[in-house]
Amino acid sequence: MNLNFSWMAWTWPTAAFFIVIALMLVGMGVWEYVSPGGNPRVGVLRFETTRGDRLFVSLLGSAFIHLAWLGLVGPNLWWALALSVIYAVGVFRYV
Repeated sequence: MNLNFSWMAWTWPTAAFFIVIALMLVGMGVWEYVSPGGNPRVGVLRFETTRGDRLFVSLLGSAFIHLAWLGLVGPNLWWALALSVIYAVGVFRYV
């Protein structure tokens, strides 16, 4: 499937990326609706973090994981994605 526009070529991986982002936004919206605020808590960093703080830390860390992977290993980012997911789960669980 290749949807070509004059300014951007949409390939299936690009479309899948944006679909996953949209699903994550919907999921976070439902989570926020069910449990507003996310109750701040103190984790291993020893200061209060909210759900939004933990999301920011996990996204920032995932960006650094991907940049390090590109620099050290190469352009095959599937393992970097797996490491980023494990990192994000750890941040949401323990930070």
